[in-house]
Amino acid sequence: MLPLTLYIHIPWCIKKCPYCDFNSHAVKTELPEKRYIDTLLSDLSQTIDKYEINRPLNSIFIGGGTPSLFKPESFELLLRGIAKQIELKPDLEITLEANPGTFESNKFAEFRTLGINRLSIGIQSFNDTLLSRLGRVHNSNEAIRAVEIAQQSGFENINLDLMFGLPGATLAEGHHDIATAIQLQPKHISYYQLTLEPNTYFHKFPPKLPHDELIYNTQQIAQALLAEHGYQQYEVSAYSQQGFQCQHNLNYWQFGDYLGIGAGAHGKVSLSLPNPIIRTCKSKQPEHYLNSLNLPADEHLLASKELPIEFVMNHLRLKQGFTPASYEAATGLNMATLEPALSSCLDTGLLVYQNGFYYCSDDGWNFLDNILEKFIV
Repeated sequence: MLPLTLYIHIPWCIKKCPYCDFNSHAVKTELPEKRYIDTLLSDLSQTIDKYEINRPLNSIFIGGGTPSLFKPESFELLLRGIAKQIELKPDLEITLEANPGTFESNKFAEFRTLGINRLSIGIQSFNDTLLSRLGRVHNSNEAIRAVEIAQQSGFENINLDLMFGLPGATLAEGHHDIATAIQLQPKHISYYQLTLEPNTYFHKFPPKLPHDELIYNTQQIAQALLAEHGYQQYEVSAYSQQGFQCQHNLNYWQFGDYLGIGAGAHGKVSLSLPNPIIRTCKSKQPEHYLNSLNLPADEHLLASKELPIEFVMNHLRLKQGFTPASYEAATGLNMATLEPALSSCLDTGLLVYQNGFYYCSDDGWNFLDNILEKFIV
């Protein structure tokens, strides 16, 4: 039985960042918290009924937007309502995304009391100039204070989101960012390269980014420093202390199932093989979502020819890769369906097969997009 997780999307934020391609909307009026929570719970109920879900949840991830804009009592209502509808595993990981500009000591202490046991804080940089170029609403002091408040509120499991390759960033600034993050001693650090995604302000009006060699050197220095301080890279952009890998994201990358509720939320449900795998997406605009609860979600039934690339594009993000057994169990296909791409990548040294696992070589890790292109039919 595949693990099952729940993703909840809260689409509002204080300000839309110019690089952000997530479904987020700047707050213009008072947040409709109660109405939105009620809609989320109805959405979950309909989703469970439609796909006849009878598996327990391994994790819950509340993302956005900036979910921490909501009040603790809203999340109390939400979590209590979820528990009435579906079984929760005893060691459930519950993650809440937050941005430094939303941190209040009492508020986050209440979040922890509710059972939210993991915080993911969108720092991006500890350099005020770089933060300004990114359009962030917080400064470096507020970023550091946010981590301190989280720790004082009882959160042991904290992730910090950082970005590199920022407009005008130097090697020294990149080193300072990662060194500052490590000094704060979070259990997990997500370290992403800034990319200019379609349908963003930065894509339409591109800032001048550092040259490729500087970006590569910044990443290499950061990775060495992270490893030196006990942060193990287990995924392309994810580094954790021992035992603190993000269980929710691991489920994505291992091609597990997840329910998605909220405006623009995506889901993946595997029905009993050989029935299809279904990807779902809810209405993106918050008002439309609030007013369209009885409308069906957009659904896409994955064809057999889509499954190889769907599987490898997730699993090859992980350092450990995948086994033949995991591929066959998740897709219902045999290993021959990965050919000739698999043999080609092994022959050129982009992939390695060792101890029963297929995974990226060091070169393959740096050219993952090239590997994935070979599996596209």
